Amino acid sequence: MRPVKISLITLAVLLALRGSAVAQAGTCAGMTVGQLTSLNGFVPFQGTNSLWNADVSSAPVDPNSTNIINFIGPATTLHPDFGAGYYNRQTIGIPYQVVAGSQAKVPIIFGLYPDESDPGPMPIPQNALIEGYPKPGNGDRHVLVLEKDGCWLYELYHAYLQKNGSWKADSAAVWDMTISQQRPYTWTSADAAGLPIFPGLVRYDEVAAGAINHALRFTVPATRQAFVAPASHWASTDTSTSAPPMGTRLRLKASFDISGYSAANRVLLTALKKYGMILADNGSGIFISGAPDNRWNNSDLSNLKKITAASFDVVAMGTIYTPGNVPSGPAPTILSFTANPSSVAKGQPVTLGWSTSGADYNLISPALGPVRGTSVSVVPSATTTYTLYSTNAYGRTTTTVTVTVH
Repeated sequence: MRPVKISLITLAVLLALRGSAVAQAGTCAGMTVGQLTSLNGFVPFQGTNSLWNADVSSAPVDPNSTNIINFIGPATTLHPDFGAGYYNRQTIGIPYQVVAGSQAKVPIIFGLYPDESDPGPMPIPQNALIEGYPKPGNGDRHVLVLEKDGCWLYELYHAYLQKNGSWKADSAAVWDMTISQQRPYTWTSADAAGLPIFPGLVRYDEVAAGAINHALRFTVPATRQAFVAPASHWASTDTSTSAPPMGTRLRLKASFDISGYSAANRVLLTALKKYGMILADNGSGIFISGAPDNRWNNSDLSNLKKITAASFDVVAMGTIYTPGNVPSGPAPTILSFTANPSSVAKGQPVTLGWSTSGADYNLISPALGPVRGTSVSVVPSATTTYTLYSTNAYGRTTTTVTVTVH
């Protein structure tokens, strides 16, 4: 893929960004509805333990850093995998869209990884941008949707729109953007490492605003059969200790001189010094992910290709999880899941209530998707069995309740 360019930030761009944020700048609800729109300062996953937003500029170097950099290839060059225009009739980068809470939720049909996916329904529009649009081909075909009113992130892998408006995907994950959420250990997501994709993308709106406040997503051709936080899944059979586990974080060395780069590129390089980049998938060597945007300057960002892996350190990883030491613990406990009333006439509302212990997030299928709190109102049009999915880092627990409609 060709690199991306960012044009110089003009006063007009800054005013446009600030003017659209109004009083809700920096909040999930302040995001702009639409395709490839501005988040107006909102940064997902700002929980106290979030590794996406952790400043690692002074974190120690991993003892195995030299071996890992040599495995990746010290001469391997950085490559912005996003940009303006097209490459082989495809847009360059991973697109996203922001929808309102009123967006209709549709069923999701699963292919390869149903047991490690979050169930539908999900608010995926029929015109959702698929990675590689307008000619997505048979690649990863990621679809990313941010629902601003509930502050949920929905991500699909290998997604195809069906004739009835539903979507088929090999895997899907729902992320609560208000907390530091992770997938259950050994589960994948829409990304091989079990990570959310969106928070690692380089976006034009944040570069135009002058700062990237999170780690970036990147790929390398070969990884280890292991993962480190915040990843939860490996996608390799290579057990070499020199191969990088999924979740490995590279940090641009503090001594690397960025003064000769454009203002836009310095924003990206500053983020690589402060937050680093997190290994999320097998792919081309040190390809950094971003969102396509016709305002990028591909020629400018091509200058980043001068930077090699030798200019990076591996940040101390902590515990490396392999098949021999995957953490174990209790899955959530569902204390109750009720329907009141449980038998109704068509058109009559029903309150679904639940109580759980140890859950990071809960979903109800069909019709509802992710839920917070302890109750919600539904109006079933036919007899329906609702399933509560309660999930944490150790697994998922389910139970059902049936509402009879007569």
